[in-house]
Amino acid sequence: MAITRLTDIITVFDSKWTYGDVKFGYDGEVNQDHDTQYPLMLVTPPESIIPAIYNGREEYSFEINFYNLYSQAAQSVVTLQKRWDNLQDLSNEWLDMVLKNYQDVTVEAYLNDESVEIERVKDSKNDKLVQIKLTFTMSAFTKCFRPVSNYPSDFADLSVWLRADSGVTFDIPTKKVSAWADKSGQSNSVAQDITANQPLRYGYGGINDKEYIEFDGTNDSFVSNVNSPIGEDFTIFEVSKIDGATNCIFGYERAGASIYLGLNLNQLYVSVSDGLESITTKTSVDNRFTNHIGILKKHNKRIVLNYYDSTNSILTDNTNSGFDHNQTFNQTTFTVGSYSGGQLLDGNVSEVIVYNRALSDSEIDDVRGYLNLKYKIY
Repeated sequence: MAITRLTDIITVFDSKWTYGDVKFGYDGEVNQDHDTQYPLMLVTPPESIIPAIYNGREEYSFEINFYNLYSQAAQSVVTLQKRWDNLQDLSNEWLDMVLKNYQDVTVEAYLNDESVEIERVKDSKNDKLVQIKLTFTMSAFTKCFRPVSNYPSDFADLSVWLRADSGVTFDIPTKKVSAWADKSGQSNSVAQDITANQPLRYGYGGINDKEYIEFDGTNDSFVSNVNSPIGEDFTIFEVSKIDGATNCIFGYERAGASIYLGLNLNQLYVSVSDGLESITTKTSVDNRFTNHIGILKKHNKRIVLNYYDSTNSILTDNTNSGFDHNQTFNQTTFTVGSYSGGQLLDGNVSEVIVYNRALSDSEIDDVRGYLNLKYKIY
């Protein structure tokens, strides 16, 4: 199988841009209906040639424009260059994911050497936008590119991947989020049907000026659409900023068996219970109001908590020999932003990643590296 039509390429482009709206059209059409969800990717119709020397391969010269808002109010909290840099990060990640799509040897396409150009564009449109213009040439039917970036989906047993920049269903005027799609491919999405309890989604202004979901600490939370996918061992990553003293990011509870990951008396804290015995541990510093990466790994009778912010790198662990390591955590739903109806989250969540196994240290390093490259935590 090989790429044979422009439609096939555009379908891939569209599917890999999961951060906002996609248009295949012309620059003058940007937000012409005033209903755009940013960030926006605009793929302009490409020029193409079929050189005889290439035995029928078609070379497409693409110009793709990426837009995000930059209002007057934003200028007091974030620099213009930061907004541009983050838009460029999204465009680079998108291109990498497109090229990963063509790693299969049965699909032949590559990026022509030295054809990528990135241009920052000023004073774009009437929406006060920042714009990145990406141009490159893609030649169908030949295989040569090998991307090297690590993504959470590169590792086995990914069960939940909630990211604020992708798969969020929300009302544009109110920003209220009704559903948050799981990007792991396992359909472990979360949702909130009650409008008053729906968190808010912001397209910028979060950690490293990235997208985030804001919880009010009063009634906002999500519940999974299906039972938790977690068996005996697991690894959970979270990127957030918590403002409350005792707030839960990820929770599970059924007949005493439970998982709690969040703050307890200002410190990042984890507790895993089999219904009779518990294993707990926490950091030794005040973690409120701090952008951080938290990692919980449970293996047999031991839990390990890793915490990273701009100044701290903390590893703490605990073991309980009486813990039933055969206990599973898949008998009911899991929650994001609350625990057992309480400990409601007051703060911002950027990403939650769950693996249904204990990852190796090197795998944890790779996923953490992906998160830190994206959010610039430390």
